[in-house]
Amino acid sequence: MSKGFASNYRIVLLSVVVLASFGCVGLRLLDLHVIDREKLVGFVDRARRQIIVETARRGDILDARGDTLATSRSLIVLGVDPQALRKEDASKWPQLAKLLNMPASDLERVFNEKARPAEPDDNSEEDRQIRWAKLSESVEESTYDQITKLDIKGVYGNRTFRRAYPHNTMAAHLIGYVNKEGQAAAGVENFADFYLRGQDGWCESEKDGLRRELAQFRSREVDATSGYSVVLSIDSAVQHIVEQEIDEIVKKFNPAKVSIIVSEPNSGFILALANYPTYNLNEYNTLSKDEMGSMRNLAITDILDPGSTFKIVSASGALNEGLVTPATRFDCTLESMEYKGKPRRFMRDDHKFDHLLPVSEIISHSSNVGAAQLGMLLGEDRIYSYARAFGFGEKSGFPFGGEVSGFLNTPDKWSGVDITRIPAGYSISATPMQIHYAMATIASGGLLMRPQIIRQVRDESGEVVYNFTGSVRRHVITTRTAEQMARMLQGVASPEGTAPMAAIANFEVAGKTGTAQKLINGRYSEHNHVGSFVGFFPASRPRVVISVIVDDAKVPNGRVAYGATVAAPSFKRIGEQLIQYLDIKPAIEPGRNLLVMDGGRK
Repeated sequence: MSKGFASNYRIVLLSVVVLASFGCVGLRLLDLHVIDREKLVGFVDRARRQIIVETARRGDILDARGDTLATSRSLIVLGVDPQALRKEDASKWPQLAKLLNMPASDLERVFNEKARPAEPDDNSEEDRQIRWAKLSESVEESTYDQITKLDIKGVYGNRTFRRAYPHNTMAAHLIGYVNKEGQAAAGVENFADFYLRGQDGWCESEKDGLRRELAQFRSREVDATSGYSVVLSIDSAVQHIVEQEIDEIVKKFNPAKVSIIVSEPNSGFILALANYPTYNLNEYNTLSKDEMGSMRNLAITDILDPGSTFKIVSASGALNEGLVTPATRFDCTLESMEYKGKPRRFMRDDHKFDHLLPVSEIISHSSNVGAAQLGMLLGEDRIYSYARAFGFGEKSGFPFGGEVSGFLNTPDKWSGVDITRIPAGYSISATPMQIHYAMATIASGGLLMRPQIIRQVRDESGEVVYNFTGSVRRHVITTRTAEQMARMLQGVASPEGTAPMAAIANFEVAGKTGTAQKLINGRYSEHNHVGSFVGFFPASRPRVVISVIVDDAKVPNGRVAYGATVAAPSFKRIGEQLIQYLDIKPAIEPGRNLLVMDGGRK
């Protein structure tokens, strides 16, 4: 007899199916929550939990008066998750392309590319889904606000900081730059990176299926700490004066290289340093391979024969040892002289002299023969010791990388004629920085200072964290010797000296010209020279030391590129502008003649 639809067989079958279903669910739950629990929980954590990095703002680089030389701009790196795009937002895509200054076709291509082919070494043969594609790495905050208002699902940005240099080429070789990977590559940026870079912050949080952060699950949060600001000794106004003067030198003489340095004599702080060629800090990555040399700080990386600027060493040494006075006279008409039992031939002088030259005139007339005789009085060991004491043959201590030591052989390696060449600035090579600080030694009263470029480190609120002060490397000559040298060096810028064009009315200008033949293919060239003028003023109480070094200038009509021609006028023009800007007072009364030496000629 039938019992209807609900037969025993059907009830049993249904029960078995229900029980089997619950059994499968139970087994699956056992698999998920017991057997594979650790593996699956880790997967979920990786999918939902994230470490969010908050990039620290890099500190600013400021000049001595607070002008910004390098700063960090807040920018947005904009990207898209193609998987999250909605069809209804497609009408907004042209607006987004316009805001990004990007062709609409390029934007559509990025949006429509949903996957990338599997990598050759990938075990999976399936294409890989694209979850993020970069649209721009430098969207301004104001532009990002407009993009956000478009409300295009899947388009989002991450805030970052990019380095900007408001003055482009100004002080490029001192400031350095930060590359796109955030690595400090040169100059102050690299040297002071410890202070500038700051500390990134981070937090651990979770995100939902739409990649939005679930702030309620945020944990272990560490705030970012902005970097300190670094205040340089560089003064933008002085730097601008120097760089303008280099532009004029380049226009007039088309040199291969130029270096100009301005510093304070008593502290060693550099007020300006510029080289030609140079480059734009904001466009460092656009330089061709041939243009990469413009990134070198020539003042510390390139060497040259100092020429007659080195004569301050032999003269200072002889005075300091008591071997001569400023009035001691020498016969500078000689072609050779016996030294240690052998005749030594002198380098020729550009001018013939009709009288015995006192030491003061050896300096003011820049006599090679006179300098050689001073060197012979000192002897190889003492001239070498004084050269080293003045900083030649060793690094100056300039704080940035790339500095070279120059070239100065020990006396046991000198040739037979080096005793007549080295006192005149040949058979020795130096950097512009070494030459500058050798002259600054006389201006500072006999102290060789260490080049300084950073004055202060300040925190985000502007409080001073650290003050840098002047650093003395060594005492080279006595104060009296330095004063005697300063008086004699005034003769160089007098009407009787080699550089009357360096004179500044009513100011005591002390300095030295230099004109050195360049080594071309192992031989000194008659047509290629390094012209220089290195000096300071006021001579009796120096405020600034200025070096102008011009390499391979092209003077009209094939004339020699003397330091008096290519460098001394620039010294004067820079000095005249610094008088106004730094309020330098004259040390002499207007119209009064300068006494060149103790009891000597005017």
